[in-house]
Amino acid sequence: MTTITIQKEKLSKVLEDVEVLIQDVSELVDQNMLVKQRIANIQKSPEAYKTEEELDTYLKKRGVNIE
Repeated sequence: MTTITIQKEKLSKVLEDVEVLIQDVSELVDQNMLVKQRIANIQKSPEAYKTEEELDTYLKKRGVNIE
């Protein structure tokens, strides 16, 4: 097996990038978190969603499946 040398700074940068990517992927697949964020947004400004249809439209635009 061949040995390679990597500078500590470069390895640290790569590891930081990997952590960010892992976090991004976990956020994409975690629908519960997305729904919680949407609900928090709605609670902050409920006047923006006067009808159920407006609320459904808002949620659909943000990737929440409405049945």
